[in-house]
Amino acid sequence: MAGPVLVIELAEALPAAVVQRLRGFLAGCAAGLDEKRPGYYDMHVRADQLGIPVPGGVDGRRPFLVCAMGPGIGDEETFEGEHADGPDLEPLIGFSPTHAVDVIAGCNRPIDHLTTALLTAAIMDVVGGVANAELLDEQVAIVDGLPGVLAMTDGPGPIACGAATFLRAWAAQPGFRLLK
Repeated sequence: MAGPVLVIELAEALPAAVVQRLRGFLAGCAAGLDEKRPGYYDMHVRADQLGIPVPGGVDGRRPFLVCAMGPGIGDEETFEGEHADGPDLEPLIGFSPTHAVDVIAGCNRPIDHLTTALLTAAIMDVVGGVANAELLDEQVAIVDGLPGVLAMTDGPGPIACGAATFLRAWAAQPGFRLLK
């Protein structure tokens, strides 16, 4: 996958009922949904279902992986690897993540960045959690002060942590683009 990624940090594993609601939500906005395991979905998101205008000549179906991970769910090694080198999140978000949901775009066009942010925000409406977004240095000033921002780090590799409202507000900024 070559597109942007956002991580939803979770304080605990997703209960089965929440995974079922997540599956139902994703099925409603997907042109195709393949469930590899509970909480792991290979899908084609219909960008228009998220309110994103699709430019002429661009297929509105965007390839994505949505993957819940952590102990007892799967992809434990990926979860541990993603969190091994990052900052201690507990002082930033009020908990030490035990699980996460990764939202991974398969393409890297501007529509994929927007779809990643809005899909992640919509998933957060279902599962809760805190978005963890890596920033370019020049994005810090844009993101600082947006509604829903809970915490930010500065220095090399800045990150912003926030609620779904943060992702929606950031995605509405001119020239919006995720780091990776």
